[in-house]
Amino acid sequence: MWCRAVSNALDLYAKVEDLLGVNEVTPILNEYYLETLESMEFDTLLDVGCGSGGFLAQVSHDYPHVEALGIDLSPVMVEMTQAKGLNAQCIDLCKIEGQFDVITAIFDMVNYLDKKALKRFLGCIEKHLNVGGYFIFDINTLYAFKVVASGNFIKDTEERFLTIDSDYEEKLGEYFMDFTLFEKKGDCFIKTQDSITQYYHTVTELTKMKLVSKKAIAIYGDETEKFYLIFKK
Repeated sequence: MWCRAVSNALDLYAKVEDLLGVNEVTPILNEYYLETLESMEFDTLLDVGCGSGGFLAQVSHDYPHVEALGIDLSPVMVEMTQAKGLNAQCIDLCKIEGQFDVITAIFDMVNYLDKKALKRFLGCIEKHLNVGGYFIFDINTLYAFKVVASGNFIKDTEERFLTIDSDYEEKLGEYFMDFTLFEKKGDCFIKTQDSITQYYHTVTELTKMKLVSKKAIAIYGDETEKFYLIFKK
């Protein structure tokens, strides 16, 4: 017996994140951010696209005096973060109030923005960043889109069956992911489908702020899959 359901793409991603190996990779990536924070003096931090709150939880633990806020456009992710006792809101970056010493955007969050959205996003980053503050984030390289992430992915558990068909369109500079999830609910399986698009960005087009640091990151192999970037206002 099969059932159908419609879901927001970000909420669908939240449901399957644990099946994608993200939980194994995220701590490795988070270490770059945590190491950077050790050399900084800051009282406020905003984590944009906070997801389920893993990084925010580590910051709150290591820096209990810091006012840390996480925001995400997925209500499911925000609920997961709040369940950890953390301060999180389901709100657009440009609609929040206040300024911060540090703003982070972890795990290729910036790649989810097209050129128009990116320009708006970076403008809001500068608006909410204190003078002398830092914007820290990572982006996918062209190699990551064309080689590492493209192809088919299948994961089967007793309760869930997930397929992802993905491809990179070089002429468009866009990476497409089509998700199909079957979730067991009682005697039937609920089918959910949605698509997510990521966009390739070069470092030079990202922001007019001062580039303080650029590091190449290789997680899955020897080739560079991400650039870890620090900008200063």
